[in-house]
Amino acid sequence: METTTIEVFSPKDYDAARELWGRTPGMGLSEADSRERIEAFLARNPGLSFVARSADGRVVGTVLCGSDSRRGYLYHLAVDGEHRRRGLGQRLAAAGLAALKASGVEKCHLMVIKGNELGAAFWRNNGWKLREDIDLYSKSP
Repeated sequence: METTTIEVFSPKDYDAARELWGRTPGMGLSEADSRERIEAFLARNPGLSFVARSADGRVVGTVLCGSDSRRGYLYHLAVDGEHRRRGLGQRLAAAGLAALKASGVEKCHLMVIKGNELGAAFWRNNGWKLREDIDLYSKSP
Protein backbone atom coordinates (compact mmCIF):
# COMPACT_ATOMS: atom_id res chain seq x y z
CA MET A 1 0.00 0.00 0.00
CA GLU A 2 1.34 3.41 -0.98
CA THR A 3 2.13 5.78 1.85
CA THR A 4 1.00 9.39 1.68
CA THR A 5 2.18 12.12 3.97
CA ILE A 6 0.38 15.29 5.00
CA GLU A 7 2.57 18.39 4.82
CA VAL A 8 2.04 22.13 5.14
CA PHE A 9 1.07 23.65 1.79
CA SER A 10 3.89 25.86 0.56
CA PRO A 11 4.08 28.16 -2.47
CA LYS A 12 6.22 25.55 -4.27
CA ASP A 13 3.14 23.26 -4.26
CA TYR A 14 1.03 25.72 -6.26
CA ASP A 15 1.49 24.32 -9.78
CA ALA A 16 0.68 20.75 -8.76
CA ALA A 17 -2.27 21.90 -6.64
CA ARG A 18 -3.69 24.08 -9.42
CA GLU A 19 -3.43 21.20 -11.86
CA LEU A 20 -5.26 18.91 -9.39
CA TRP A 21 -8.00 21.51 -8.82
CA GLY A 22 -8.44 21.94 -12.55
CA ARG A 23 -9.27 18.28 -13.04
CA THR A 24 -11.39 17.85 -9.90
CA PRO A 25 -15.13 17.68 -10.70
CA GLY A 26 -17.19 20.28 -8.83
CA MET A 27 -14.21 22.52 -8.03
CA GLY A 28 -14.98 26.20 -8.61
CA LEU A 29 -11.95 28.18 -9.76
CA SER A 30 -11.49 31.88 -10.50
CA GLU A 31 -8.87 34.64 -10.52
CA ALA A 32 -8.81 34.21 -6.73
CA ASP A 33 -6.91 30.98 -7.41
CA SER A 34 -3.99 32.64 -9.21
CA ARG A 35 -0.49 31.96 -7.91
CA GLU A 36 -0.29 35.46 -6.41
CA ARG A 37 -3.61 35.17 -4.58
CA ILE A 38 -2.90 31.68 -3.23
CA GLU A 39 0.56 32.76 -2.05
CA ALA A 40 -1.03 35.75 -0.28
CA PHE A 41 -3.63 33.44 1.30
CA LEU A 42 -0.90 31.10 2.56
CA ALA A 43 1.09 34.04 3.96
CA ARG A 44 -2.00 35.35 5.83
CA ASN A 45 -2.77 31.90 7.21
CA PRO A 46 0.63 30.31 7.90
CA GLY A 47 0.66 26.62 8.72
CA LEU A 48 -3.10 26.14 8.21
CA SER A 49 -3.23 24.65 4.67
CA PHE A 50 -1.98 21.21 3.69
CA VAL A 51 -1.05 18.95 0.81
CA ALA A 52 -1.01 15.17 0.66
CA ARG A 53 2.14 13.86 -0.97
CA SER A 54 2.49 10.37 -2.42
CA ALA A 55 5.57 8.23 -1.80
CA ASP A 56 7.02 9.47 -5.12
CA GLY A 57 6.61 13.12 -4.02
CA ARG A 58 3.56 14.03 -6.12
CA VAL A 59 0.83 16.26 -4.66
CA VAL A 60 -2.26 14.02 -4.59
CA GLY A 61 -4.46 16.06 -2.26
CA THR A 62 -4.97 19.57 -0.95
CA VAL A 63 -6.91 21.62 1.53
CA LEU A 64 -6.74 25.38 1.98
CA CYS A 65 -7.61 26.59 5.47
CA GLY A 66 -7.96 30.14 6.67
CA SER A 67 -9.35 32.15 9.51
CA ASP A 68 -10.75 35.58 10.23
CA SER A 69 -9.68 34.91 13.86
CA ARG A 70 -13.27 34.04 14.82
CA ARG A 71 -14.22 31.33 12.34
CA GLY A 72 -12.22 29.00 10.17
CA TYR A 73 -12.88 28.23 6.53
CA LEU A 74 -11.93 25.24 4.41
CA TYR A 75 -11.48 25.57 0.66
CA HIS A 76 -10.34 23.37 -2.20
CA LEU A 77 -10.26 20.01 -0.48
CA ALA A 78 -9.33 17.80 -3.42
CA VAL A 79 -7.95 14.29 -3.74
CA ASP A 80 -6.62 12.79 -6.95
CA GLY A 81 -9.05 10.20 -8.33
CA GLU A 82 -6.65 7.29 -7.98
CA HIS A 83 -6.12 8.12 -4.29
CA ARG A 84 -9.77 8.46 -3.26
CA ARG A 85 -11.64 6.14 -0.90
CA ARG A 86 -8.56 5.70 1.31
CA GLY A 87 -9.31 8.30 3.98
CA LEU A 88 -7.02 10.93 2.51
CA GLY A 89 -9.73 13.60 2.30
CA GLN A 90 -10.59 12.92 5.93
CA ARG A 91 -6.92 13.22 6.91
CA LEU A 92 -6.55 16.53 5.07
CA ALA A 93 -9.72 17.96 6.65
CA ALA A 94 -8.60 16.76 10.08
CA ALA A 95 -5.17 18.39 9.65
CA GLY A 96 -6.81 21.69 8.72
CA LEU A 97 -9.27 21.54 11.60
CA ALA A 98 -6.52 20.67 14.09
CA ALA A 99 -4.40 23.60 12.89
CA LEU A 100 -7.38 25.95 13.13
CA LYS A 101 -8.19 24.73 16.64
CA ALA A 102 -4.56 25.19 17.70
CA SER A 103 -4.80 28.80 16.47
CA GLY A 104 -7.85 29.40 18.71
CA VAL A 105 -10.64 28.90 16.16
CA GLU A 106 -13.58 26.90 17.56
CA LYS A 107 -15.91 26.70 14.53
CA CYS A 108 -15.28 26.13 10.85
CA HIS A 109 -17.36 26.68 7.71
CA LEU A 110 -17.03 25.52 4.13
CA MET A 111 -18.90 26.04 0.88
CA VAL A 112 -19.94 23.43 -1.67
CA ILE A 113 -21.08 24.53 -5.12
CA LYS A 114 -24.70 23.55 -5.83
CA GLY A 115 -24.79 20.38 -7.90
CA ASN A 116 -21.48 19.05 -6.55
CA GLU A 117 -23.10 15.92 -5.14
CA LEU A 118 -19.77 14.13 -4.66
CA GLY A 119 -18.46 16.97 -2.50
CA ALA A 120 -21.73 17.36 -0.59
CA ALA A 121 -21.83 13.62 0.15
CA PHE A 122 -18.23 13.66 1.39
CA TRP A 123 -18.92 16.44 3.89
CA ARG A 124 -22.26 14.96 5.05
CA ASN A 125 -20.63 11.55 5.55
CA ASN A 126 -17.93 13.16 7.67
CA GLY A 127 -20.27 14.81 10.16
CA TRP A 128 -20.69 18.27 8.63
CA LYS A 129 -24.18 19.75 8.79
CA LEU A 130 -25.80 21.67 5.94
CA ARG A 131 -26.91 25.09 7.18
CA GLU A 132 -30.30 25.97 5.78
CA ASP A 133 -30.71 29.07 7.95
CA ILE A 134 -28.08 31.15 6.14
CA ASP A 135 -28.00 32.61 2.65
CA LEU A 136 -24.57 33.46 1.27
CA TYR A 137 -24.28 36.76 -0.61
CA SER A 138 -21.25 37.84 -2.66
CA LYS A 139 -20.16 41.13 -4.21
CA SER A 140 -16.96 42.29 -5.84
CA PRO A 141 -15.63 45.52 -4.28
